[in-house]
Amino acid sequence: MTEPNDWVPAGIDVNQPSAARVYDYFLGGAHNFAVDRALAEQIAAMTPNIGETMRSNRVFLRRAVRYLAERGVRQFLDIGSGIPTAGNVHEIALAAAPDARVVYVDIDPVAVEHSRAILAGIDGTGVILADVRDVDRVLAEAAKAGLDFSRPVAVLLAGVLHFVPDSDDPAALVAALGAAVAPGSYLLISHATADGQPPEVVEAQRLSGRTGTEIVLRPAAVLATYFTGFDLVEPGLVFIPRWRPDPSDPVDEHPERVGAYAGVGRKG
Repeated sequence: MTEPNDWVPAGIDVNQPSAARVYDYFLGGAHNFAVDRALAEQIAAMTPNIGETMRSNRVFLRRAVRYLAERGVRQFLDIGSGIPTAGNVHEIALAAAPDARVVYVDIDPVAVEHSRAILAGIDGTGVILADVRDVDRVLAEAAKAGLDFSRPVAVLLAGVLHFVPDSDDPAALVAALGAAVAPGSYLLISHATADGQPPEVVEAQRLSGRTGTEIVLRPAAVLATYFTGFDLVEPGLVFIPRWRPDPSDPVDEHPERVGAYAGVGRKG
């Protein structure tokens, strides 16, 4: 049976799997096809906890964006955004503050084209095709898309830096982004780690290289250095489920199972 694809932008090959649509599938979204779901199941077989990690990361992102909007942040730069499906940054930010501006950035042309189609006609949003490793381009295009870097901006790096190898110096990339934003800006990072993981899970995560996008697992001590120049807000750099959980959330006695840290810092 042919799946409906009236939401697919022209020029997108729906017979080839897309990393963005695979991510969408793990999040329970509707912007994916059988070919994407098949690849997702292969990845899940290699890394059994990956779906839980992705979902926890998205829940954290929603909580953090709501937290930032409540503190007066009106500009959001979401780098490595994927496809902005239900409950994403623009919905949270615009619900809290109709004057908010959200600019999504992704390296994947598929994600960008889908994003432009989804966000068409939604005021306060923009989409950029760019690589986090090209900070100058990201900043220049974000300014063209309406972000004012003389005012506070929340730079969101949720689940993207672990795709940047050490050879590309992710710390320097984060430092360049931090230097470009005004005092009162925020930096959000979530990142995969081997901390607290049993050997078999660590080995499974290392198999990610077979998908063509290897994940670099980094310890908390390294991730903490990425916040140089920013003051971490409570509770600091913690396993994702421990970052300001909603009172109604069940207590997770083993937050390390998601295999990822999260933190938010404020530039003084």
